[in-house]
Amino acid sequence: MNWDALDRELDRWVERGRAATLWWRDDDATAATPQLAPLLDLASRHAAPVALAVIPAAVEDSLPEALASAPTCSVVQHGYAHASHARAGERSRELGGARPLDDIAIDLRAGADRLRALFGERFLPIVVPPWNRIDDAVVRLLPGLGYAGLSTFGARAAREPVPGLAQVNAHVDPIGWRSGRSFVGAAACIESVVAHLAQRRTGAADPAEPTGLLTHHLVFDAAAWRCIDELFARTARHPAARWVGAREAFAISAPAA
Repeated sequence: MNWDALDRELDRWVERGRAATLWWRDDDATAATPQLAPLLDLASRHAAPVALAVIPAAVEDSLPEALASAPTCSVVQHGYAHASHARAGERSRELGGARPLDDIAIDLRAGADRLRALFGERFLPIVVPPWNRIDDAVVRLLPGLGYAGLSTFGARAAREPVPGLAQVNAHVDPIGWRSGRSFVGAAACIESVVAHLAQRRTGAADPAEPTGLLTHHLVFDAAAWRCIDELFARTARHPAARWVGAREAFAISAPAA
């Protein structure tokens, strides 16, 4: 187990007088399924802010009802229908591929309108592309469509891929998608956390980008949730670690009172 390695890495942040920021994103939300309950329980027990990436075309009324008692949950937009429009030979993608840009823009606007109507101020104008893939031409559209943020996977190349659009990615995925869609194990999960923190500390990755935890509640098992539970408990005990919500991570202003 690599919990000691996490403690040592965080100790190095303390030695430099720096805070190691982290954030939490969960993908593919549509409804208050039984699989969502462990996420909401964990968020509540640790007062942990989580950005729930919701699929607008599939969202059900049970989800806003479930989140009504989850004050640390924000909602971001997971594409529109999580349907691939990839060209032949391309990997799955919804935001790009063979689809005309005008059609993509129409879907994105419709998706944002639906999430805003269902979730109100809990909805943040941040796009999470399905499969973490988005064509550059679509990225350039986002600020004009009213979006303030973009989140994919891996260390970001720039704080703003286009002017007016903040990018804050996820970096730690505990699911092995090519090896049975199962939990990779606590050791591998924590190694990924430590690796990105170390890259930030040494300047190999953007020091200002919070380390992003990506969960998928629909495929998480008990062992995966135990690992995330322990991660929150460990970081809560360390003075260097601080979990931030999506609003802070993307520097989105709070609504006027």
